[in-house]
Amino acid sequence: METRYLNTLIAAVDAGTFSRAAEILHITQSAVSQRIKLLEEHFGQQLLDRSGQRLVLTPAGQVVFAKAKDILEKEKELLTCLQESAAQKRLALCCTPTFGMAVLPQVLSSFLRRNSDLSDFKFVFLQPAEALQGLRNEEFDLAVIEHSLDQDFTDFGRYSMPDDEMLMVAAASMEIPNVDGVIQLADLKAYRLFARRDGCSSKELMRKNLLACGFDFTEFDGVVVSDDLRFTIQSVMEGDGIAYVSQALVSSYLASGQLVGLRVAGFEHRRGRSVVMLPQRGEDALLKELLESLFEVVTPFWRPQLVNGNAQAR
Repeated sequence: METRYLNTLIAAVDAGTFSRAAEILHITQSAVSQRIKLLEEHFGQQLLDRSGQRLVLTPAGQVVFAKAKDILEKEKELLTCLQESAAQKRLALCCTPTFGMAVLPQVLSSFLRRNSDLSDFKFVFLQPAEALQGLRNEEFDLAVIEHSLDQDFTDFGRYSMPDDEMLMVAAASMEIPNVDGVIQLADLKAYRLFARRDGCSSKELMRKNLLACGFDFTEFDGVVVSDDLRFTIQSVMEGDGIAYVSQALVSSYLASGQLVGLRVAGFEHRRGRSVVMLPQRGEDALLKELLESLFEVVTPFWRPQLVNGNAQAR
């Protein structure tokens, strides 16, 4: 039942005649009469007494009239809520901790300047698998993650960004022996390793590298597992151990000479970095604005292309 029929009944009762109701609704008198007739056929009851000079509700008509007002009021409330919701800008972002610390502050600074009227914005740090699951569950609008180079992106749209370079870092004061910034894995076993928890792509890349070289985590002089990257970096700068981290995360410490970045012979030092979303969100205007801010910071001289699933972006 279309609400315009209910609205016509209310207008007819309030106006008292079909002709006056037609003027109020800007339709013909016959259209008003036809709508009331269809309502009566629908409910199987006569709703209006037409015998007098004014239209009068029958007992059945009184019931329908009261409920019609309730329905139209609810429709009005619903439309108001939808309009208010559409007018508000909302965005939920998820990213891995490395990106969150190394890049996100610059991205958000640019984005929030452009969208000062953003009414609801949240972001959380999660590991890659958790971030992708959150996207599937529509908990987030967009995720930025570092990931293994063979990560499966089936069912997602993504922008592939430049690979994230990983380094083994240590305090300059430790004077770890190396040749042109390259060190043998066997020479690292004497040091304590600061590592992330399982599920982090840096931990998984480290695990694959160790396995390929016939090593495992137990061969280091202790392993400290921490998700607090600031704690890890500070501990390494104080000479308490070494860590396998993103070069982007420690670039300022490398430039200042507080840390030394080393490549481990036989290691794969790259991991992927991608912006990921559900394919149907690719045309969302607010997401496009966030992507503009992100690309300005991360890839100012190269614009990634949105691809589906595991296809490679040019």
